[in-house]
Amino acid sequence: MRALSLDESVTQVFAAPGNPGTAQLATNYPVDILDGAAVAALAVRLEGDLVIVGPEAPLVAGVADAVRNAGIACFGPSGEAAQLEGSKAFAKQIMAEAGVPTAASFVCTTAEEASAALDAFGAPYVVKDDGLAGGKGVVVTSNRDEALAHAVSCERVVIEEYLDGPEVSLFVITDGVHALPLSAAQDFKRVGDGDTGPNTGGMGAYCPLPWAPADLQDQVLKRVALPVIARMAERGTPFAGLLYCGLALTSRGLRVVEFNARFGDPETEVILPLLTSPLGNTLYRAATGALVADEQLSWKGEAGVGVVLAANGYPGEPEKGGTIKLPPDTDRVHVIHAGTANVDGQLVAAGGRVLVVVATGADTEAARVAAYEHISRIDYPGGFNRSDIASAARLSGIAATLKGGQL
Repeated sequence: MRALSLDESVTQVFAAPGNPGTAQLATNYPVDILDGAAVAALAVRLEGDLVIVGPEAPLVAGVADAVRNAGIACFGPSGEAAQLEGSKAFAKQIMAEAGVPTAASFVCTTAEEASAALDAFGAPYVVKDDGLAGGKGVVVTSNRDEALAHAVSCERVVIEEYLDGPEVSLFVITDGVHALPLSAAQDFKRVGDGDTGPNTGGMGAYCPLPWAPADLQDQVLKRVALPVIARMAERGTPFAGLLYCGLALTSRGLRVVEFNARFGDPETEVILPLLTSPLGNTLYRAATGALVADEQLSWKGEAGVGVVLAANGYPGEPEKGGTIKLPPDTDRVHVIHAGTANVDGQLVAAGGRVLVVVATGADTEAARVAAYEHISRIDYPGGFNRSDIASAARLSGIAATLKGGQL
């Protein structure tokens, strides 16, 4: 939202349904985001030039199709193409057909199948709900009982081999033919310091990755994004929008962990402040099939760090209603509202992940210091955050792990 509001080619921004944070940058409109007809009707009424569908559930529900059918450009894949995120089994099938490197896996629908798959791979166990689960459908554990319990609780699961090595997120903007990679980022999925506790939707991120191989973007385009985009077009379900490539840089080379069909947070929050290319114009050209071959985006020579403030109890049952008092943003730090609401004139928590504090700096450490200093001035007793996002020790450890490695 902030990147769009700063784009000189964008004259007005609307958010539906929005929150107290988007209200500072755009005009909010209430709408059921899963109702394609309602979203399309709102876009027509507002005479919008471009609709950007943010969350995964509306994409899988076909909201982008409804908007395009109403004659308005839409950045976001069709409902069929969004199955790359909506079904992990479907994504595995596409990767197999496109020759994309990924973890070996089994698709299981019964406890007996799941049990056999767990034994085939051994610990650590990786169990993924086949459908959308709000970032909380994946269990990675060495406890077989826990892994089997998660598998049984899901209608269908993908059980796959554990991938060693650091994980990386790389977003690709595509019009269904051409592809523009964004800067790579890394997020922190576990809820606690030191990567402890259950998986979450993300507790923080940083960008760029000083330890990443220099040819990472080129390799991901060549070996992952472009083959998948080509295969989706071949099967009659072209993918145009944002392809999120979740990757593992393993001891055996690059592997795909998962695909998302939209901008993922908290990585997006640290990537876009570093972008100098006009975001709105770029997304509009992607939505209208107007990207060109070998096009490149331009970037600031800086770093970004984002830290999530979550409500106590997250990722289980978060405590809602806690009051929040924010200091003003600065030139280097801004706060993004993820799960907030205004109640009787008071800003309160209304979700699991409540805020994201994003800072930029000359390097990762400068951005990190700025982010945590800003957090120290936020009055939110009902929340918590990790204290080790983008820590120097973590980055040094990753660099040591990858030294001499190959993609």
